[in-house]
Amino acid sequence: MSGKKNPSEWRLATRLVRGGTKRSGFGETSEAIFMTSGFTYDAAETAADRFAGSATGFTYSRLSNPTVAMFEERMSLIEGLPVAKATASGMAAVNAALTCQVRAGDKVVGAKALFGSCRYIIEQILPRFGVTAELVTGSDNDAWTRAITPGTKTVFIETPANPTLDVVDLEHVCRTAHAVGATVIVDNVFATPLLQRPIDYGADIVVYSGTKHIDGQGRALGGVILCGEQFFEDHLNQYLRHTGPTMSPFNAWILLKGLETLELRVQRMCDSAARIADFLADSGKLDRVLYPGRKDHPQHALAMRQMKAGGSVITVDVPGGREAAFRLLNALQIIDISNNLGDAKSLMTHPSSTTHRSLTEEARQELGIVEGTLRLSIGLEDPQDLIEDLEQALARLSG
Repeated sequence: MSGKKNPSEWRLATRLVRGGTKRSGFGETSEAIFMTSGFTYDAAETAADRFAGSATGFTYSRLSNPTVAMFEERMSLIEGLPVAKATASGMAAVNAALTCQVRAGDKVVGAKALFGSCRYIIEQILPRFGVTAELVTGSDNDAWTRAITPGTKTVFIETPANPTLDVVDLEHVCRTAHAVGATVIVDNVFATPLLQRPIDYGADIVVYSGTKHIDGQGRALGGVILCGEQFFEDHLNQYLRHTGPTMSPFNAWILLKGLETLELRVQRMCDSAARIADFLADSGKLDRVLYPGRKDHPQHALAMRQMKAGGSVITVDVPGGREAAFRLLNALQIIDISNNLGDAKSLMTHPSSTTHRSLTEEARQELGIVEGTLRLSIGLEDPQDLIEDLEQALARLSG
């Protein structure tokens, strides 16, 4: 009989359910929640050895915790990168991944189409400390080539982007960045680790908001940074150790439970989103319907080359601007108005007044985020019920 398989040899569904699990002496089936700030030692020498790094073991939950470590190991197995470090939120992960590696005089290049807070870090926070920022049109390969010059330290990508669903050519950007010695960070939230693997195209660091599909039920905040061992030792390790954007053990436990059903949920969401996107496009009542899985998406071919499915998010433009968009939102009976996404419940938001409110009107216009733009995150309800809800809400536009 052969020995036990290494967890890295397990298939994806098994990793999602069992990766990283370590049982205590009680033999629990569900992962234990270690709600403790600190740890005790059997001797003073043990404490000294752990702090010196010459012995393994936990010292303080700001640095590491058994429940959080299980979540990190499971994410590492899923993503295929050797290091995963959990954070208190997705934005904490984005900020740490960027800030830990830049210093005055460096340059950061990002796509213009980003979640509002991501763009704020790049445009507003990093330049305060002498970092040059340049944003480009993410779908324009030539623009990336011009912007990524010697002196560029890192490149930040969100693909598909929030909320415009722009798709970035990961292979081109990674190749261009590596040619000048820059790292590439990919915010993979919309694609999830199931639909797209940025490391297959050369990405160095991947970040997630675990608040979205990983939890998937609107219960807890969390984020995670995945990277190689060298990047962790050279940049991320000491930054996290001394700044403390720590995930709580309880939230780590919730995200572990979320990972167990991630594959089932994402597949159902994608199937429903594809069907609902077709309904919305065929309704004739919207100025624009964007969904990477549809052939009329401007970058459909690239999206399907990089992703296994079109995702769970649809973006539409309602004729009549903010007033009409609000009328549609207020008419919904099943779909909730919320700025979150990736939830078991379908959610719809108005980016101009919520997630992208911090951008100037000119910046929103440049990205194609108009007053009638709405972002729809498809959940786990029966897709026909969602179609009927949208149908009656759309009828209010001409009422």
